[in-house]
Amino acid sequence: MSDATLLEPQTSAPTRIEPGGIEAIPDARRHGSPWQLFSTWTSPNLEFATIFVGVIAVVVFGLGFWQAIAAIVLGSAAGALTQGILSTWGPREGLAQMVLGRTAFGYRGNIVPAALNTVMAGLGWFAVNSVSGAFALATLTGMPTVLALLIIVVIEVGVAFIGHDLVQVFERYASYVLGAIFIIATITIFLHADLSVGAGPAGFSFGGFTLAAGAAFGYAAGWNPYASDYSRYLPRATKTVTIAWAAGLGNFVSCVVLMAAGAAAATIAGFDMSNPTDSFTSSMPQVIRDLTLVAIAVGAIAANALNIYSGAMSFLAAGIKIPFALRRALVALGFGIIGFFIAWSALADAGEKYENFLLVIAYWISPWLGVVLTDRVLRRGTQIGAMVTDKPPYRNAAGVIAFVISLVVSVWLFSNQTFFVGVIPAANPAVGDLTAVVGFVLAAVLYFVLFRAIKPALGAPHGQNDPAIIAVDAADDVA
Repeated sequence: MSDATLLEPQTSAPTRIEPGGIEAIPDARRHGSPWQLFSTWTSPNLEFATIFVGVIAVVVFGLGFWQAIAAIVLGSAAGALTQGILSTWGPREGLAQMVLGRTAFGYRGNIVPAALNTVMAGLGWFAVNSVSGAFALATLTGMPTVLALLIIVVIEVGVAFIGHDLVQVFERYASYVLGAIFIIATITIFLHADLSVGAGPAGFSFGGFTLAAGAAFGYAAGWNPYASDYSRYLPRATKTVTIAWAAGLGNFVSCVVLMAAGAAAATIAGFDMSNPTDSFTSSMPQVIRDLTLVAIAVGAIAANALNIYSGAMSFLAAGIKIPFALRRALVALGFGIIGFFIAWSALADAGEKYENFLLVIAYWISPWLGVVLTDRVLRRGTQIGAMVTDKPPYRNAAGVIAFVISLVVSVWLFSNQTFFVGVIPAANPAVGDLTAVVGFVLAAVLYFVLFRAIKPALGAPHGQNDPAIIAVDAADDVA
């Protein structure tokens, strides 16, 4: 990358393709306000996957409306809290979230979580959201679903291809439109809902509650591995408290409102899980129904612009060498093409695929969070620049060991899903699914112990004149 590119002015350029890959953002290119993160993390949640979490809390897990709300608030609050914390890490080094994870996993060990996030973000979430947007657009216009899917994917990829500044602008304006439409839609749903619906003859279900809370946490925390991707352009001196509040509140409020709308919709007689999008809008007046379908389609684009962008960042954070100045943009384009075909294959039984994907997303994120948050505490007050470069590659086996052991053990013991039931739920189904909680705690404890035993390298004390971070992107020397 040329010196001229590195010295670009501190202004947003939403129409220019963002160059480079995952290099640290120099001070000369920093711009933006921390409160832009409120829109950044509101818009992508204003889509049908969020609504669906509330739906399954009632329809699948058998919770009453108010029990579902309690689980939704608890799970969303936990995911939003970590979203706020992780977002504060971006401005200090100007690095993407999965690059920062190299301090906990080492340069090569970081390939494991970076690859997982690449698959989950660039392909998994992309397919899930594209399907919901396609169904909404097809229902609204009457066009073939495959054509609707193609239109949705082209727009999503176009925004992500151009890059960070266009993504931020799109999310900001989308939040205004989507927020207004979904507020009206939510009010309409509540006017028709039966909030007195209980949890069945057995009363409160602890198992159903843990499953619903886990799904809500998994959805809200699903954005955690992207957090600093969208705060790394902020000026270094931006107040961390403001960043945390803006990102956390945007995530929390949007999740709770739309999940509550989904839970309320599920209490309306005749709700059909085989066609959840149509069922959600069926009780609305025609004008509001059409507007809501438009919002679902646009919301899918808002979510997937982030998923493709951050999926590309995670792919590069795994150390992939691509010798092109537009490597991030090209990777985003590639993910869009692959994701289209995955989404196409999911059109036939979208409801079941939605449910399975939403329930397992937290399985890997929780132990990852346990490792990276503990690592950050153990490194407080130190520089991390030397820990994230590939020259020479930094090693830290503690992160990979803690992550893999915690993931395997928590799933083996506590998973309670259709594809696998763990040892404890098999013996006592009433326990529900505690995989995320166990995975987080076990990973944090294991990493703390292993960190003390292995003693990975620490950076020098953090100060005002920390050296510039270079050799982060494996293609820096050939671009």
